[in-house]
Amino acid sequence: MAAGTKFEPSNVNVRIKISALWTSMLFVFIYVDHYSFFRADIRADIEAGKIGGFTINQSYLLVVTAYIAIPALMVFLSLILRPGVNRIANIALGVIYALTIIAGAIGEWNYYILGSLIEAALLAGVVHYAWTWPKATDAVTAPTDQSRTGTRVHSSPQMRE
Repeated sequence: MAAGTKFEPSNVNVRIKISALWTSMLFVFIYVDHYSFFRADIRADIEAGKIGGFTINQSYLLVVTAYIAIPALMVFLSLILRPGVNRIANIALGVIYALTIIAGAIGEWNYYILGSLIEAALLAGVVHYAWTWPKATDAVTAPTDQSRTGTRVHSSPQMRE
């Protein structure tokens, strides 16, 4: 890389950042749970109809499905909700999920603790970006592509052919 190389600044929309953090958290979440199936104690508990002290039944599976569905939905909802609702939902759910993930890691094996710390860090990113969501006045005063490059940028949300 040449010493004088200048790179184009890339401003990623806060909605995309938050959605990507939820997505990353879910990937780590599923992999940590998947790795648990390599443990003989976990497999034995499942064969006995228990997991984490809970009986595996329809109610348990319904609650676990809802617990996983919420962050899965946040991947999309972070992109479409109004900013005020979006901020509140991401801050509240980010904190709640981080706390439940940390609590669930207590007494676990090292791989699980590491995965849980990564998940909590990603959720801290969700909370941070939601908390520091740019104000409408910030977007108005920010430089546009036109002012940087001298080219005209269409402001219409529709695609032009």
